[in-house]
Amino acid sequence: MIPRFPVSKTPGISGESMEIDGDPFHHSEAVPKILEADVELSRHRISVFLSTHTAYELLPESGKVVALDVTLPVKQAFHILYEQGISVAPLWDHDVSRFVGILSPLDFILILRELGSHGSDMAEEELETHAISAWKEGKLQLTRKFDGNGSLHPRRLIDAGPHDSLKDVALKLLQNKVATVPIITHDGSVPQLLHLASLTGVLKCICRHFKHSPASLPILQQPICSIPLGTWVPKIGESNGRPFAMLRPNASLSDALSLLVQAEVSAVPIVDDNDSLLDIYCRSDITALAKDRAYAQIHLNELSIHQALQLTQEASATYGFFNGQRCHMCLRSDPLHKVMDRLAIPGVRRLVIVEAGSKRVEGIISLTDLFRFLLG
Repeated sequence: MIPRFPVSKTPGISGESMEIDGDPFHHSEAVPKILEADVELSRHRISVFLSTHTAYELLPESGKVVALDVTLPVKQAFHILYEQGISVAPLWDHDVSRFVGILSPLDFILILRELGSHGSDMAEEELETHAISAWKEGKLQLTRKFDGNGSLHPRRLIDAGPHDSLKDVALKLLQNKVATVPIITHDGSVPQLLHLASLTGVLKCICRHFKHSPASLPILQQPICSIPLGTWVPKIGESNGRPFAMLRPNASLSDALSLLVQAEVSAVPIVDDNDSLLDIYCRSDITALAKDRAYAQIHLNELSIHQALQLTQEASATYGFFNGQRCHMCLRSDPLHKVMDRLAIPGVRRLVIVEAGSKRVEGIISLTDLFRFLLG
């Protein structure tokens, strides 16, 4: 099936038709120039705070953390994540009595793409019979991670202890390009899983600490368009050199998943013919296909993004997870502190930068983008 929205020979990717003439902020009013001294001072104070506070501050007063045994069938794991309303889970190996990895939406994306690439219907039996451990071994063949001797090797679990500094936790998340790091204590004979740390929690600590002394971080009042932050549509704001991808709602789910994997992004804005924001498709949305075993009944290249998003909303509403807002937005004129406050809200991993009024997409800022800037 040929995608209905091919652009520049790459299925579903947009961005070159963006205009800036109608940009209400693109006028003679000067954008405040950011001072390098202000940036360095702010980064230093944030670094000092993160270095002197530990991961204990990330632990909630109450709550649960779901972990999965590596012997579980992939299908069962898929359903557990969906029913629990979570996107990731640590993996426990009883044979070695330790946590050995993380099951994430990317795993399910790769599984569905692999099953779909064989030219046959996605067989539910294959998900039923394959254990998580078998999938992880097979994944090595797909991702082809090699060590210095040219042999395949598994990626070790990236974790942290409760006494590790917040800066160490943030750097582990950034440097290893992972969305979560398990906080594990080894005080007893068996490791105890305390929490799943993310950049959201670290940012919440920063915002809480500097809330009553905003003047100590001079960059907080700077508009985001004056800061080298995020990924921007060409010719608008500062670009970090990465391509900016968008999809139309009639693009196929196959196009979306390919884009998420190949571009190594966690979400893609869904826009209309004027590049105005309609919705957003995220890696974690893939778990919605567990509802009524939809993954066993669809073809990735025949299901449109619009239809996939309908499944996501229906699935979320079934378990009470849908809160009515999927797209979190900001304006290029918004100050940095406002962006930080929004990204510190649990579940908000990115903000789409839009033009006021038209909601035309101008860029996107993720938690990862923000921390790369804050930590220099």
